[in-house]
Amino acid sequence: MKFFDFVVAIIATTAAVTVSAFQAQQVRTAPSPILASFRSPTILNYAVNIAENAPRDIRTMEEWAGACGVQKSDGFQLTSDDEYGLDVYAMTTQDLPAGSPVLFVPEAMILSSNKAVQELRSEEMEPAEKLIRSVNAEKGLRQYYLMLKIIVEYEKVEQSPWFPWLHSLPRYYSNAASMTPFCYQCLPSLMRKLAMEERANLNHLSVKKVPFLSVETRGNANLWTWAYQIVYTRSFETYDGDLRIVPMGDYFNHGAYTEIDFAYDEEGNYFAQTSYDVPAGSPLRMSYADATNPSFLFARYGFVDESSPATFCKIFPPHINKDMEELGYAQ
Repeated sequence: MKFFDFVVAIIATTAAVTVSAFQAQQVRTAPSPILASFRSPTILNYAVNIAENAPRDIRTMEEWAGACGVQKSDGFQLTSDDEYGLDVYAMTTQDLPAGSPVLFVPEAMILSSNKAVQELRSEEMEPAEKLIRSVNAEKGLRQYYLMLKIIVEYEKVEQSPWFPWLHSLPRYYSNAASMTPFCYQCLPSLMRKLAMEERANLNHLSVKKVPFLSVETRGNANLWTWAYQIVYTRSFETYDGDLRIVPMGDYFNHGAYTEIDFAYDEEGNYFAQTSYDVPAGSPLRMSYADATNPSFLFARYGFVDESSPATFCKIFPPHINKDMEELGYAQ
């Protein structure tokens, strides 16, 4: 069964159970109204430090999420296995039976490409879109407007309703968009091809002609790259083609075997629940992409999925033959 078919099924069969446990609440810190006009700030005083070694403020983000109406299961916890907190992920400290509600996120907190286009697209954006179309990158317009939404909120500093979430996000990435040309030469052929395509996509989605961003922002390549990383690693497509980033829901790591299924109700609220009996101490994971294609996962997300048997078939072959060379697994 395809994922989006499953989403429809889960809404029909489990929404009543989920809602009974997690009731939708009025968001107490609602996002600001759609902007009527766009004016660059005269003084840029960015409070979100996007340097690779900048610390992530997870605690404040969790307090903000609770104030906004996010509901979590008992035992839901964000944790990290490394001393620097580079990878922060969701886990459970309590046993969770199959079908248990795990997370509820109100629609107003969710960032989406549809809402970003509605808010930010105008006739003044035509030169920027024309530049993207000139390099045949128009298929990335949804992601592009979601990137712009991230940057617009970044420019607002503490005035952004999403400021605590932005401050909690990773700054360090090890995926293709963060690599140097030397890094590409160290990769197997297929991974190198996909990695170079990711980097080219980043270069195509330029913000240099966006009229409502400040001059400093348009020239800030690190900020543009960071926004790209957020959108391409934390947004997921819905059955109707919208791309959505769900604060707090974006802390579920990837797994070939997933503990979490999620869906949206008719109002656009996000619900996650367990897909099977999950014992205490387990990570709570979802699927980012086809687990049998570890090359894509590495290029897009920067990790090797060790839970996928295909990873070791691809990276550690006992010998190389002509067929494998033609398929791009080796040179």
